[in-house]
Amino acid sequence: MFRPEYNPETFYHWTDIPVRFRDLDPLNHVNNALFNTYLEEARIQFLGEVGQMQNEFTEGKTFVLVKITIEYLKQISFPSTLLVGTGVGEVGNSSIEAVQGIYDKKSKDLMGVAKSTGVWYDINKKRPTRLPEIENLDDMVVGE
Repeated sequence: MFRPEYNPETFYHWTDIPVRFRDLDPLNHVNNALFNTYLEEARIQFLGEVGQMQNEFTEGKTFVLVKITIEYLKQISFPSTLLVGTGVGEVGNSSIEAVQGIYDKKSKDLMGVAKSTGVWYDINKKRPTRLPEIENLDDMVVGE
């Protein structure tokens, strides 16, 4: 999987996420399940900045997560703050792939990477629907 060195230009969108004491497991590092929570939070913030999708949220459309692959590269400890980079990978008619990297904000160490696929879904019709046209999509694409 993609393992990019930290570079502010690699990802279109960045989210700061503070590690909470409650995120730790009995081994005194962040539990692996929390990686998914951090990635989800960053994807939601990313989507909040894509205006075309915000317009369609009010019409009853949303993403349904259908696949996620996470590579856990390093342990995350407390206290720390993470930088989660989010960009776009492959785009289909109704699906889009998010490519993400989790970095320690201070050291810039790569802690984990992920690829997730979401399907644009019409809640009212209960079926996938075509993605809206996304302005600046080329700027959001992460090259591997």
